[in-house]
Amino acid sequence: MAWRGLHITKPGRLSLADGQIVVSQEADDVRIPLEDIGWIILDDPRLTLTTALLSACAENGVALINTDARHMPSSLTLPFHRHHRQAAVASQQVNLTLPFRKRCWQAIIIAKIRNQAELLDRHGCAYADTLRAMTKHVGSGDTDNVEARAARQYWSALFNGFIRDDPSDLRNKMLNYGYAVMRAVVARALVGAGFIPCIGLHHASQTNPFNLADDLIEPFRPFVDHMVFVHTAGREASDDMTVDDRRKLAGLPLETGQIGGAEFSLLAATEACVASLLKAIEAQHARC
Repeated sequence: MAWRGLHITKPGRLSLADGQIVVSQEADDVRIPLEDIGWIILDDPRLTLTTALLSACAENGVALINTDARHMPSSLTLPFHRHHRQAAVASQQVNLTLPFRKRCWQAIIIAKIRNQAELLDRHGCAYADTLRAMTKHVGSGDTDNVEARAARQYWSALFNGFIRDDPSDLRNKMLNYGYAVMRAVVARALVGAGFIPCIGLHHASQTNPFNLADDLIEPFRPFVDHMVFVHTAGREASDDMTVDDRRKLAGLPLETGQIGGAEFSLLAATEACVASLLKAIEAQHARC
């Protein structure tokens, strides 16, 4: 069972031998059982991979994340046919009714805002109780856009002088990197359960291959926000994101959270979340 990830920031060669990933860098080889790996971030343009390893990663459900010249995640490779009932699951997904999808989105947004409130409380920030009160007003499909109103309160309380769409702000760079990592592991969980990631519950962009992942990532975003809050404390917003920053964010799926009082790694939590969605679809009931 996968329980770890790789973040590779130096040139080298990745290959397969005896069911293990072999990372060859300079004069050293490191071997890691492939079955332990859930995701790999390739964070150097000089890395090479063998086709045998690529095939084995697909067979084992490993998500491969590639980065661009700015070291930001730019592509995601996922396996096909990871579930024995893929056609049946896909058929159920395609035929979901609009009321059911709207109820699912309502439940997702309530969970997201609750997690945002918990984070504000954890760091002694204002508006936590305000956000909790807002969850009572999230209707089916969140047609009143409570999510956006909660976000305005949330960001103003969490970060001083913060503008979410400022690309020069270190906090935004790190948030975007962390969200990309979590999006990848959510997408990995989806294909592992037989879902088609491009068919969403709420997100419906015709150019987005990961609409459903962008739906289910929402309650996980505050975990990214927490790491960025802690890791940027005392730093200037104009600072550059370092390799240590990227390495820290690459480990996000190993952070822990709670579901129903039980503790899970975020990697396992994404799988539990996807399994819950599948049960809701089969029962045709989305609890809020």
